[in-house]
Amino acid sequence: MGRSALWGLVIGTLLMSALLMSGLALSSPDDATATSIVATLIASGMMGVVMGGVPGTLVGLVVGAIRNRSRPPALPPRPPTLLPPLPPLPPVNDRWAAMVGRCELSVRRVAAAVTTVPPSPARAWLERIVAQFAAELPDVRRIADLGRALGADQAHPVAARLNTAVHDFTSFEDEVGRVALQLLNQTSLDAVRTHLEVLEQQLPHLGKS
Repeated sequence: MGRSALWGLVIGTLLMSALLMSGLALSSPDDATATSIVATLIASGMMGVVMGGVPGTLVGLVVGAIRNRSRPPALPPRPPTLLPPLPPLPPVNDRWAAMVGRCELSVRRVAAAVTTVPPSPARAWLERIVAQFAAELPDVRRIADLGRALGADQAHPVAARLNTAVHDFTSFEDEVGRVALQLLNQTSLDAVRTHLEVLEQQLPHLGKS
C-alpha cells in the first residue's frame, strides 16, 4: 500500500506540474526573463504537489488497499517435519567392548612378536599364520554387536561364545610367543616345521564354530 501511495504522489505531482507549466508558459509574455522562468517552475512544482500530489497519494492508497484485499491471504508456515530421534550410541566402555579390546590386544601383541624374528622362510610362514589370526577379529566384533543388541547377560550363549573367543585369542597369543622364541634360536624351517604346523592347527575359527 505504501508503494502505491508513493507512485500516486509522484505521478500526480508530475502531471499537475506539467499542466501548470504549460498553462503559465502560454500566458507569459515572450520577453520573460530567466528569473520569471525559475519562479514559474518553482510555483508549478509547489502547486503540482498540492493539486496533483495529494490527490494522487489518495488514489494510490485506495488502489493499494484494493490490491491487498484481492490478494489471497498468506498461508501460515508449515511446521518443520520432526524426524524420529536417533538411537543412542552404544557405550564404548561396556563389557562387550572390553572383550573385543582384549582380542584386539592379542592380535597386536602377536604381530609385534613376529617382527622380532629374523627374516627366514619360517618367519614368512609365521606371518601367514598371524594374518589368518587377525582375520578372525571381524567375527569377534559381530558377536559383541549381537550381544549388545540383545542386551544379553553373562548367562546368555552369546556371552559364553565371546568369553570363549577371548580365551582362545589369549591362548593363541601365548603359543605364538613360544614359537617366536624358538625361531630366535633356530631359523631353519625344518627345525621348527612341527611347531608351526601345530600352531596353525590352534588358530581360532569363530566363523566355523
